[in-house]
Amino acid sequence: MDPNQDKEGVIKYRLNFTAAPAVDHVVIAELNAWRTILYRLRLTGLDPRRYGGLAYGNASIRQGPAAFLISGTQTGGHPRISAEHYSLVTGFDLEQNLIIAQGPIAPSSEALTHAAVYRSENGIECVLHVHSPEIWEKAETLGIPVTDPKVGYGTPEMALEVGHLVLDSKNPVIAMGGHEDGIIAFGGTVEEAAASLIRNLAKALA
Repeated sequence: MDPNQDKEGVIKYRLNFTAAPAVDHVVIAELNAWRTILYRLRLTGLDPRRYGGLAYGNASIRQGPAAFLISGTQTGGHPRISAEHYSLVTGFDLEQNLIIAQGPIAPSSEALTHAAVYRSENGIECVLHVHSPEIWEKAETLGIPVTDPKVGYGTPEMALEVGHLVLDSKNPVIAMGGHEDGIIAFGGTVEEAAASLIRNLAKALA
């Protein structure tokens, strides 16, 4: 990793956060099950040799037109997480670099990008952000659209780039050109989003 690159996990958006109780675990049960599978596939996790030793990967599900539950900052390294590790984003403004959230933990550093995906298409119910060197390095071969390498993660520019690709490409997987190994997947269900990731991983490994 280029030492001059920004570290994974650093929140860059403006956050208006209110401490609140965790949601009912039933709400995140399916998402959490798939998130555990992604961890076991090492698509989310923590490796001292990668990304400055910081955790990577996050998952979210829609909760309304401008609301979604997302795993909290620096939770990617936990083998299993619970409702206490999720934050409810209740509003956002991409152009103003603003996230409004509540819960027992602050939302992931990629919350702005998740917001952009949900804003782009009403039918999207789940967004997953993972790190996969295999998919990222073969994105062009796999036909996966790639964001501008000059645009960094967690910024309004990245969020807007991803949002445009959601609309323009119709591909359920996007590679983040300026975010080493960063991959976004989305779908009408959690299973759809996760299956898109796993299919592309299989193709990349073939």
